[in-house]
Amino acid sequence: MKENNTSTNRQKMLAVLGITIFVALSALIIYFVGKPMIALAGRPDEFRAWVDDRGIPGMLAYMGMVILQIIVAVIPGEPLELAAGYAFGTVQGMILCLLAAVIGSMAVFYLVRKFGIRLVEVFFSREKLHSLRFLRETPKRDIIFFIIFAIPGTPKDLLCYFAGITEMRPSVWLFICTVGRIPSVISSVLAGNAVGTESYFTAAVVLGITLAVSGIGVLIYRRLCEKHRSGRGKE
Repeated sequence: MKENNTSTNRQKMLAVLGITIFVALSALIIYFVGKPMIALAGRPDEFRAWVDDRGIPGMLAYMGMVILQIIVAVIPGEPLELAAGYAFGTVQGMILCLLAAVIGSMAVFYLVRKFGIRLVEVFFSREKLHSLRFLRETPKRDIIFFIIFAIPGTPKDLLCYFAGITEMRPSVWLFICTVGRIPSVISSVLAGNAVGTESYFTAAVVLGITLAVSGIGVLIYRRLCEKHRSGRGKE
């Protein structure tokens, strides 16, 4: 019995140590990598020149940026999606951005499976997690999760971390985080490519439509969360 308790305590200590190291590394990455990375992505001409000078390593570096952004959830992702369009063009930019996003999403899924809810709480409050409890309780979880994830404007970083604490199968999550990201990636990459080719009217139209759809998506998401909270309040 004592051996079991000792083993359990050792596992808890290792988990706490692992999360502590993760938090420390995340803070360092945000300061030394995240801020310069987003600043560079926000300067289209410099970013494109930086990528062109490096060829394939530049593509891999961009993908690393996207993966890092998803894992360190406080780094904004929109500048990097736009950057894919003006640095690589529509098709190549979408492929690179989507592939990196899927890798990052799967990495988060398995990290949460390893370290549990403590890792999720590094980036998100319990209040935000409670707002998504209905995604664990509903029998149609996977379908509803996919619909919410596919709507532009919903908090995909939060959903990535939350997926790891559900009983969702990895294959299902792989489908959701791949197909569900396509709408937002396409719109951002199209807008970025339009800026890169100086088609500013097209960029404005795409961004306008994206903002409108995202606004509707946010309203739908909030309505679902509020409906769940009010439903639980009546129980």
